[in-house]
Amino acid sequence: MRLAEIDQYLSSSIPSQATGWRRFVLEFLMFGLKEARCCLFAGLFFAAVFLMPRAGLFGIPRYDALLLFALLVQVWMVSTRIETIAELKAISVFHVVGFALEVFKTSGAIQSWSYPDFAYTKLFGVPLFSGFMYAAVGSYIIQAWRLFDLRIQHHPPYWMATLIALLIYVNFFTHHYIGDYRWYLAACALGLYARSTVLFRPLDRDRKMPLLLAFLLIGFFIWLAENISTFFGIWRYPNQMGAWSTVHLGKWSAWSLLVMMTFTIVVHLKHIRSKIHIAH
Repeated sequence: MRLAEIDQYLSSSIPSQATGWRRFVLEFLMFGLKEARCCLFAGLFFAAVFLMPRAGLFGIPRYDALLLFALLVQVWMVSTRIETIAELKAISVFHVVGFALEVFKTSGAIQSWSYPDFAYTKLFGVPLFSGFMYAAVGSYIIQAWRLFDLRIQHHPPYWMATLIALLIYVNFFTHHYIGDYRWYLAACALGLYARSTVLFRPLDRDRKMPLLLAFLLIGFFIWLAENISTFFGIWRYPNQMGAWSTVHLGKWSAWSLLVMMTFTIVVHLKHIRSKIHIAH
């Protein structure tokens, strides 16, 4: 079965007469299948990250091989229409935004983390593949809109959501100089999205959850992936230079805010705006 046929099957509202625990199990399985499909790019990319030998592949340094793999997967997804050109443009924005943040965080003046291995495709000390880690989050959100038939109720006005997203991004830079205002921004976001609900369809019935909870859950799984990545030495924080240790739990909040920022970029896509109800 081709991937397009699988997508068509997963996207359709599959009627079911199941009730009770049978319905729960069926919806849970369908939810898991759709989640796995939404993570196609992220899953392939991070599988390559974890499986790529430290010495690289076929004489190609590890970071360069990861970049080549990510580009090939991205070309394949567009050529097979898994992603549209408009969605690719949005994902490219995530790549640029993420790479700029990486350059700043790894700079000599900041040194929040580092990429210790050699690569031909390093720019300002950052391997170009790193932007795809941020693009993977955007790809997941875009695919989820389609497969789960996502709709948002009581979304804040676009200008407010965009402003808080910009402030979140700026704070990742400025907190090294004028203090970390993350929790103030989180409090503002809590008020802004307090009434926002995401509707999704695992099977044939709509389910819903607070949008803020969705941000937290996605941020948590990214934090888990970050722990695995640092364990395999893809990058390291200063406290992991001697021996590996768990990434600080505070990074979960940072990732959740970054997910919120990524989500804000996604909702500006034309075919997604039609599924968003703006609160008044």
